[in-house]
Amino acid sequence: MINVLMNGCNGKMGQTLSDLIEELDYIRIIAGVDRNPKKFKNSYPVYPSFENIKEEVDVTIDFSHPSALQDLLNFCVNKKTALVVATTGLSPLDNEILKQASENIPIFVSANMSIGINLIMNLVSETAKTLHSNFDIEIIEKHHNEKKDAPSGTALMLADEINNALNDTMNYVYDRSIHTEKRNKNDIGIHSLRGGSIPGEHSIIFAGLDEIIEIKHTALSRIIFAKGALEAVKFIYNKEKGLFTMKNLLKELI
Repeated sequence: MINVLMNGCNGKMGQTLSDLIEELDYIRIIAGVDRNPKKFKNSYPVYPSFENIKEEVDVTIDFSHPSALQDLLNFCVNKKTALVVATTGLSPLDNEILKQASENIPIFVSANMSIGINLIMNLVSETAKTLHSNFDIEIIEKHHNEKKDAPSGTALMLADEINNALNDTMNYVYDRSIHTEKRNKNDIGIHSLRGGSIPGEHSIIFAGLDEIIEIKHTALSRIIFAKGALEAVKFIYNKEKGLFTMKNLLKELI
């Protein structure tokens, strides 16, 4: 049995994971941390901070906010607890802190826990290498009206994958309204839409002369992200230390 601590347990993803884990026999949530600990009646104790936790934890799942990262890492490093980070909006400094912590504990990081979107990463990379000389590349991401960060972490993951494939020669353009010149060949336009209850949609558009190729992923519910997080938990459970991503996980699944 894998004993899990759920950070951000009373958020939308925390509650989705809680419901899903209730139906499984290999894993259980033994405690949660949330800034609003009494918001829901959970089947496990919920604490306002990591200082209150007395349960023995195998893996911590984080669906919270970047501002909680340092306290989260302090707890996991001190307790030698594996960590799955699914929080979006992490800064370059946050990623560096995660890398440093991974020298002591196993850490799995992904801005998008969907298996499908991570399979698309390789397809987008290969397509960019083949088409870049004659096609313009744009990314459009759509999310619900409560999402705070923009562009989404997934849109940036996709842009980084393309940029890496093209030897870091691309420029990211987030707002064309401030530009009074034509599109640069090495631009990747990244556009964010917010509205309603859209769980998540990402389109990568390769626009050429008289033809358009579009690679698209649509999330119809939060369950796909919860299932991906559980695959990450199984992957990282009993790992000694190191920084892991969906690319590592997919090598085991495929």
